[in-house]
Amino acid sequence: MADREFRAVDLAAERGERLLFEDLQFTLSPGQLLQISGRNGCGKTSLLRILSGLSRPTAGEVYWGDEPIRSVDGGTGSCLGYLGHQNALKEDMTAEENILIAGRLGGGRPERETVLAMLESLGLAGYEDLPVRFLSQGQKRRVALARLLLQPRALLILDEPYAALDVQVIQVLRGAIEAHLARRGMIVITTHQAVDIDGDCRNLHLG
Repeated sequence: MADREFRAVDLAAERGERLLFEDLQFTLSPGQLLQISGRNGCGKTSLLRILSGLSRPTAGEVYWGDEPIRSVDGGTGSCLGYLGHQNALKEDMTAEENILIAGRLGGGRPERETVLAMLESLGLAGYEDLPVRFLSQGQKRRVALARLLLQPRALLILDEPYAALDVQVIQVLRGAIEAHLARRGMIVITTHQAVDIDGDCRNLHLG
């Protein structure tokens, strides 16, 4: 994992003419998790989109090390993985195909056995060869999580990753998050649940 810090400096965002937040800043070091909390509509998803480079802030800047995140060589996808509310899966492809192709597009070469093992750990054994359109919303979410967790990115940005997951799968995800932190990876997460993670966890409350 890279030893760069991830920083937000004096961020502000608006929705329409309503100010969501301003003067927001934090520094995330390798091995740390930041949990963002706040009521619905306070700007959590807007903040994650700004942090991932998908949206521009009204003011301020996001830095990967000393570089603005939008100027990183290879694009933001070279240093971070983002999972929003939409799973962004190819519906006509199988779960296995979605993960393998995404890995290759991201510059990796995921092993088929590794992909199948991850899908099995997330309760999808026997569903690997089904087109994603036949899966339930909870199963699609697990495919999207498997795809993200198998991409070697220093920073993971997760918007409500526990949504539509059962208790067993939440435990698997928790283990994957703790393993990522142990490798000196970084994580930014929003969730309505308290994050019970063994690691260096920070909190940021909006609103």
